[in-house]
Amino acid sequence: MSKQERTPIKSAIDRQRETEGSGNSPQKPIGYIELIRQNSNFRWLWCGQVVTLLGDWFNLIASAILITQLTGSGLAIGVLFTIRMIAPFVVAPLAGICADRYNRKHLLIITDIVRIFIVFGFLFVRDESDIWLLYTLTTLLFAVSGFFSPARSAILPDITSPRELGTANALGAATWSVMLALGAAIGGLTTGLFGSQTAFVIDGLTFALSAVFLFGIKLPGTSSETHGTPARAKLSAFRYMRQHPDIFFISLHKAAIALLLSSGFQVVQIAIAKDYFVIGVGGAISLGLMYCMNGIGSGIGPIFARHWTGDRDRPLRISISLGYLIGALGLAIAAPLFGLVEVLIGGFIRSIGGGIAWVFSTQLLLQRAPNEIRGRIFGTEFAFFTLMGGIATAIVGGLLDRFDVRTILWGMTVLPLIPAILWWLWQIRYNRLKQE
Repeated sequence: MSKQERTPIKSAIDRQRETEGSGNSPQKPIGYIELIRQNSNFRWLWCGQVVTLLGDWFNLIASAILITQLTGSGLAIGVLFTIRMIAPFVVAPLAGICADRYNRKHLLIITDIVRIFIVFGFLFVRDESDIWLLYTLTTLLFAVSGFFSPARSAILPDITSPRELGTANALGAATWSVMLALGAAIGGLTTGLFGSQTAFVIDGLTFALSAVFLFGIKLPGTSSETHGTPARAKLSAFRYMRQHPDIFFISLHKAAIALLLSSGFQVVQIAIAKDYFVIGVGGAISLGLMYCMNGIGSGIGPIFARHWTGDRDRPLRISISLGYLIGALGLAIAAPLFGLVEVLIGGFIRSIGGGIAWVFSTQLLLQRAPNEIRGRIFGTEFAFFTLMGGIATAIVGGLLDRFDVRTILWGMTVLPLIPAILWWLWQIRYNRLKQE
């Protein structure tokens, strides 16, 4: 074993603790507007995120409505969402290695350019006989996106200081939520009024604009690449997670959110829009409204909760369990299907809880994951998330052809309690280990 392998890899939070222990007081986190104004690298990354996410939600609404119109099958919709999860899962291990071995900025730009050509292929889906093409293009699109997501997560500490990191993570998550709200609402309106083809064209153009923005990023010379053979890099990542079980358990949160709180609900929302509260062609507008409320909730939740937690470790951990409980409450409000307003409120509250658990688990990883294997850790986290999301959408899609929507929703209300309890039990164990 080499000297480098024997030397423990320090996480960002470990280095921060050393600084605090040396007498330097921790700096107050930077403000959101101040971050965008002062950090040009983050500003370019953020602008690219804004336009890309807008197109992503256009694509989701258009694909879901198109399949509904062509097949009318809940299982067919479930297959679409399953593909969107399984495709990035397959490439996630390789994507994490690439995010550590190659220039992360270049990786982001390449994935954007490739996705332009893939998205325009959706324009050739015309009737039910072309469903195979829609599934194929969705597989390719999200396989390429599987390289984008770990690289974007891994690059964030490269272009921000420790004082900026928590703010950048929260702002990125809030942007995802805001663009979900706007993209879903506008995408639903566009699809409902002008059809799916228009939405696909807009999606392709957003990837082109995102690539232009990303060219403006200037990475530090030693931050964008980590050298070493892929096999050795992959092995060290799994070894690190085995040696640091807290990192492993944190990386499971997004998988728990997908399996027990989020992905299945996305499929159910399509059935609600199509069969219960139909506004627009195929329920496109009502579906857009539901996604809009989801986006608002997942954006507001972490922003307000962060006023209490800051970037402090213990409050972040406590808030994750609370997030699952809030999510369960939202599902219980939506489950009776009393009316569209109640469904929107329930979805809003559910997404508040899911947003808190999502953003704060990401923040814990950003603070604790070392740069040398950060891409692989986020790649592993992304693999867990996409696998569980694919399983959830497949199960719920199949259940929609056999059971009433209300029955499925009531069953889903108890599921978020499982990760809330398990995470609480791990915190008891984790605190005891720190005291030993």
